[in-house]
Amino acid sequence: MHKIHNIKVLGFLIPIIVLFSSCKNEFKGCEYVAYFGGEIVNPNNPYVLFCKDNEVIDTLKLDKNNRFFIQFDSLAPGLYSFKHEPEYQYVYFDKNDSIMVRVNSKDFDESVVFCGRGEEKNNFLMEMFLKNEKDKYKMFEFFDDNFEDFSKEIDSTYAKETRFYNTRKAEIKWSEDFDVFAKASLDFNYYSKKELYPLVHKIRTGEDMIEKLPGDYYDYRKKIDFNNVELSSYAPYVMYLSHMLNNMGTINYHNHFSETDLALKTNINKMTIADTLIKDKTVKNNILNNIAFTYLLEDQNMANNNKFLQTYKRLSTDKSKKNEITTICNAIQMLKVGYELPEVSLVDATGTTVSSTNVTKPNTIFFFWTVNAKSHFEAVHKKVMELKSKYPQYNFVAVNINDSGEDWIKTLQKYKFDGITELHCSDFENLKNKWAINKIHRTIILGDKGLIKNAFVNIFDSQFENNLK
Repeated sequence: MHKIHNIKVLGFLIPIIVLFSSCKNEFKGCEYVAYFGGEIVNPNNPYVLFCKDNEVIDTLKLDKNNRFFIQFDSLAPGLYSFKHEPEYQYVYFDKNDSIMVRVNSKDFDESVVFCGRGEEKNNFLMEMFLKNEKDKYKMFEFFDDNFEDFSKEIDSTYAKETRFYNTRKAEIKWSEDFDVFAKASLDFNYYSKKELYPLVHKIRTGEDMIEKLPGDYYDYRKKIDFNNVELSSYAPYVMYLSHMLNNMGTINYHNHFSETDLALKTNINKMTIADTLIKDKTVKNNILNNIAFTYLLEDQNMANNNKFLQTYKRLSTDKSKKNEITTICNAIQMLKVGYELPEVSLVDATGTTVSSTNVTKPNTIFFFWTVNAKSHFEAVHKKVMELKSKYPQYNFVAVNINDSGEDWIKTLQKYKFDGITELHCSDFENLKNKWAINKIHRTIILGDKGLIKNAFVNIFDSQFENNLK
């Protein structure tokens, strides 16, 4: 097993080596049989789902030792995923690969370690994923920079990751089929940052960079296959296409429309471009769903929502998702301006369950954070401390999501944020369904009567403070 460049992962190598110390010998001689198994430490539920292209192939029950195992008489080479709700990760099988995995659900991504025939390339994908996640949160501050500094930063990181990719490719000697995913994990993280820069820069600074970018800035798009069936369910690829469409769908003559009408026209434009550009149904449906989720969680205009849904239903062939999109649309109606914020249960620092209605005083602002996004956690608290001094009439409530109560408390003990009510969400599904939370940048503002003033606003938006006056 190759060296894992992550201290947290090293902590899990000893038990997995003990558990599967003979895994390579165990698979020896089984040339036409594939195995997949492993152990879930601190399981959230008694099952692991084994999937291909977002479809469940098999449901694997954990035994009394929290282990699972399945044998395939034949398994088509390619990218699969395993899910232990609410988390998932990818696993790639070449012909005759047989793989074991060990995961701790309390630190899911950081703890994934593969063992067996095919381990090296899968551990490479995990290393790339962790590097990209760390880089994603580190990049948060660089989107404020001028073009030259931003480009220098991302080009330097890309060059470093390319050297890492080339070294591992030479060492492991993986197949060309696997290289499709290995290269995608490298390239699309870089491309996404280039697509995001002008959009995030404008949100964060108010400066429009579109006309200031070099003429060859988007030349890398010429190399991209927008109908790559193999990558149709691979997150780096799908997310890149979403970011790209955000750019391509931008309407430059925006002064001709109101803000709500502009949002509608922009998102319909994005769906139309996706329909024209992307012919593969799976890729297109994934992209249309991403556009729909984002739009419906940011726009509260019911008439516009209905117009949007008409276009979405005409272009999408994904029958399974349409009901979910419609359900979200209906839930959003409970977050209209002037409505009471739906009640959810939260937890305070003493472990006591607190009703959200007990902290929804007049002039209350809810904002969200997670331990996994340290840069955002620090930035949003710094922003709130600044807002507190300017708008003392507001009550600020921080809600931690997607973390254990232990990690939440441990993180807060390292900081001092006076005057902020810190609460933890132990039931994210309920929060997501009632408050339509799908990203940590969302902020909910309640007015002087304790009713919703704006439930869909980004605290880092340059115009955010207009909501507080």
